[in-house]
Amino acid sequence: MEMVSSIVYQLTRNLTPDEIKAAGFDAYFVDHTTGVYPQSAAGVPFTAAYFQSKGDVITDLHEDMAAEQKARVTYDNILRLADDPDVRDPIKFLRQREIVHFQRFGEGLRISTDNLNSKNFYAFNPEFDVRN
Repeated sequence: MEMVSSIVYQLTRNLTPDEIKAAGFDAYFVDHTTGVYPQSAAGVPFTAAYFQSKGDVITDLHEDMAAEQKARVTYDNILRLADDPDVRDPIKFLRQREIVHFQRFGEGLRISTDNLNSKNFYAFNPEFDVRN
C-alpha cells in the first residue's frame, strides 16, 4: 500500500485548484488536501476489518490466497487505465509480487494439508481441535 500511496502523492502533489476540480478530486481534496488517505476507489476508508483471521490454518491460508488474487486484479485494473511508465513500472512489480505470494501461500496450504493426517481436515479446526 505504501508504494501505491507514494505514486498517488507524486501524481497529485503539484495540482492546481482548477486541475483538482477538473479531475473530480475536489471532494477528496476538501478532506485530505493531497495527503495520502488509504481508501478504495469508491471512497471507502481502509479498515483493519479487511484483515481476516480465523485461527485455522486451512481457512487462513485460503483467505491469504484470496487477498493476493484480489490485489493482483486491482493492479491489473490500474495497468489497464494507466499509461505513465512511472506508474506502470512499480505497479507491474507489485502485481508480480502478489503472484509470488499467492504461490507461496499455496505451497504452505499444500504442506499443511499433507501433514494433518486426517481423512477430512475440513471438518475440524486443526489448530484447536485434538483428534484421537
